[in-house]
Amino acid sequence: MRPVIITTEYRGVFFGYADDTSGDSVILKNARNCIFWSAKTGGFMGLASKGPGAGSRIGERVDQIELRKVTAVLEVSEAATAAWEGEPAYVG
Repeated sequence: MRPVIITTEYRGVFFGYADDTSGDSVILKNARNCIFWSAKTGGFMGLASKGPGAGSRIGERVDQIELRKVTAVLEVSEAATAAWEGEPAYVG
């Protein structure tokens, strides 16, 4: 499985691990969603290259989610993967 960020038609931004990203639906394992990212992140592509940073709000992890109406699949760098894995869950 490879680390990816998935965006959806409904403006969702998700990080997780996937085997097959070729269709309109993707199953992510160990998935988290990005609730908010700061302007310093550089948009959702910054989430793939650098990961979430100060001011970001990242949701709890789930074992698996099926995402539908996928609009983009981004490869995630090693540094960004480490940042996603280390980010605490935002609880408001």
